[in-house]
Amino acid sequence: MHSDPDHDDARVRILDAAERLFYARGIQAVGMDELRTAAGVSLKRLYRCFPAKQDLVEAYLRRRDTRWRAALAEYVDAHADGPAARPLAVFDWLHDWFTEPGFRGCAFINSYGELGAASDAVGRTAREHKRALRTYLTGLVRDALPAGQAQPEQIGGQLALLVDGAITTAALTGEPGAARQARSAAASLLAAVGPAE
Repeated sequence: MHSDPDHDDARVRILDAAERLFYARGIQAVGMDELRTAAGVSLKRLYRCFPAKQDLVEAYLRRRDTRWRAALAEYVDAHADGPAARPLAVFDWLHDWFTEPGFRGCAFINSYGELGAASDAVGRTAREHKRALRTYLTGLVRDALPAGQAQPEQIGGQLALLVDGAITTAALTGEPGAARQARSAAASLLAAVGPAE
């Protein structure tokens, strides 16, 4: 099976428009005709790429998950000076994200709040994103602390709560300082369970 470059290009343009519009205004506020116009494709092409809006919403969330987690990991890899600093670098990245123009909080929490009760796909995708984030954080904790010193799954889960709390607080208040507060709490948590190298 070979790929159709026109189809692939249209799909990318539609997903770019969906990400911009859905994240800024919410999924239900954006109609397919507006998406078609923003993407510069015909309605026929839009429905050929995504037969239903639900398909587009799920594809948008899956692509955002991949991009968001990759950007976070890339930042942590580039800015953390050794394994002990990596969990806290997550909160430095959050602070940078919170200061970006157009920051509107967590796309997964927002989408779940909007459609989670009515859409199994949105709920499933949001839960998968949160599980993947928790797994990533648990891995950072496992690498940062001496073996046998702590339960990385428990601490990874606590860090995930701090991440979600910081994101939600920053979105609601417009204050990027929520990341610094969460970082301070994370530092205290990590210091309590093991020495920083």
